[in-house]
Amino acid sequence: MRLDNKVALITGSAVGIGAAIAERFLEAGAAVAVFDINAEGASQMARRLSVKGRALSIAGDVAKEEDVCAALARTIAEFGVLDILVNNAGIVLEAPVGNLTSEVWDRQLAVDLKGVFLFSKHAFPHLRGRGGAIVNVSSVHALVSYEGHAAYDAAKAGLLGLTRTLALEYGREGIRVNAICPGYVSTPMTDEWLAAQPDPAATLKQVLGFHPLGRIGTPRDIAEAALFLASDAASFISGTSLVVDGAMTIAGR
Repeated sequence: MRLDNKVALITGSAVGIGAAIAERFLEAGAAVAVFDINAEGASQMARRLSVKGRALSIAGDVAKEEDVCAALARTIAEFGVLDILVNNAGIVLEAPVGNLTSEVWDRQLAVDLKGVFLFSKHAFPHLRGRGGAIVNVSSVHALVSYEGHAAYDAAKAGLLGLTRTLALEYGREGIRVNAICPGYVSTPMTDEWLAAQPDPAATLKQVLGFHPLGRIGTPRDIAEAALFLASDAASFISGTSLVVDGAMTIAGR
C-alpha cells in the first residue's frame, strides 16, 4: 500500500487519529497538508513530519467555507495537485436531548458533517481526473447510538449517508469515497473523557471489557485502515464503511 507522488490533505491532523494518518501517509510516500483549528499544533506536527518528507501546516476551521477554500488553495500552491482528502476533524459534545442547546447541536453538526461536505465539495475540482480518493472518519456511533450523544450520533450517521452519495456522484469522475467507523481509540480526546469520569480506572476496565480483542484501538490502527482505503489496494472499493473497533459493535456494545 504505497502513496508515492501523491498529495493528501488531512483535517484535524495536529494530534490523535489525524496525526497518525498524516504520519502513515508520509511513510507511504505522500506529501501531506496538516490542517487543524489548532494552528500551533498543526505547525508542530508539520515540522516533525518535514524531517521525513514533504509536509505543510494549515490552520483553519472546517466549518468555515472561506477556511476550507483557503486550505485547498494553499495545498495546490505548495504541491501542485491534490490526490487524497481525509475528512477526520471532529468533536464530541455530550448532552442528553433535554439539555441539548441549539448552539451545541449546530456546532456538532457544523464540524462533524458540514465540514466534510464543504471540503468534499471544494476538493472535487482538484481530485477529478486523478483517480482521487476521499476517506471520511465516522464512528461506531453511526451504527450504535448512545445516551447523551444525540448530536454526535446524528452527525456521524449522517456522514455515512453523505459518503454514499458522494461515492455515487463522484464515482463518475473516478473518485472513490469511503468511510471508517472507529471504536474506542487511545487519543487525547479519549484520555480527557476518561479523566473526567468519577473512577477513571474502573471506567477503563469496563471499556476494555467491551472489546473481544481485549484492548482499545491505537491511532495507528485507524491510520492503516485509512491508508488501505486511500491506496490502489482499494481501487474497486467505494461507497462503503470499514468498521475498526475490535469487534465491539458486534459484541453488542
